Amino acid sequence: MNRTVAVIAKAPVAGRSKTRLCPPCTPQQAAMLAEAALRDTLAAVSATPCDRRVLVLDGEPGAWLPPGFEILPQRGDGLDERLAAAFADVGDAAFLVGMDTPQLTPALLGASLDALARRDAVLGDAVDGGYWGIGLGPRARRDPTLATVFHGVPMSEDDTGAAQRRRLDDLGLSVGRLPVLRDVDRMSDAITVAAEIPASRFAAAVGALPQRDVAA
Repeated sequence: MNRTVAVIAKAPVAGRSKTRLCPPCTPQQAAMLAEAALRDTLAAVSATPCDRRVLVLDGEPGAWLPPGFEILPQRGDGLDERLAAAFADVGDAAFLVGMDTPQLTPALLGASLDALARRDAVLGDAVDGGYWGIGLGPRARRDPTLATVFHGVPMSEDDTGAAQRRRLDDLGLSVGRLPVLRDVDRMSDAITVAAEIPASRFAAAVGALPQRDVAA
């Protein structure tokens, strides 16, 4: 099985990325944090030993994109459709993450790929009830299984992770559990995650915000 890591992300554009940080952030500040989180995520993927690195992108690539990534456009309406399309377009077993967990490390990504090699799927729950990463092996990608892994799973809810796990279980797939991480959705999340990774681009971006916004 190829070791493939995919990142599904929005280009960090003011007014379109990390909008739940507004307020206290301005759209420009939110986009700055989004770019820093995306840069940290892509750097972790770049440093992870794997066969393919894929960015499934909503928008246009910018100077934040390091070399070595294949670019695929996102397609579909809801996030469930976009996730299904991402795995279909990658065309291989893969571990997929978002851009909301800049605390990802090459060690964690490598361990997630190792776990996927032993299971049909892996899932990394998020503190808020969602999930930060999902991997699908060859069995999970077979038709018609792939079409039903995501479709109809409620996204961006406080039980999304549990609902996704139930769907994988209902499909008869063996599922490995990954560590729980915190997504950056709110300013309180940004402050907590930045404190965990003080040497990161993301922490520097949070530190550059006016103190009144960080305290809000």
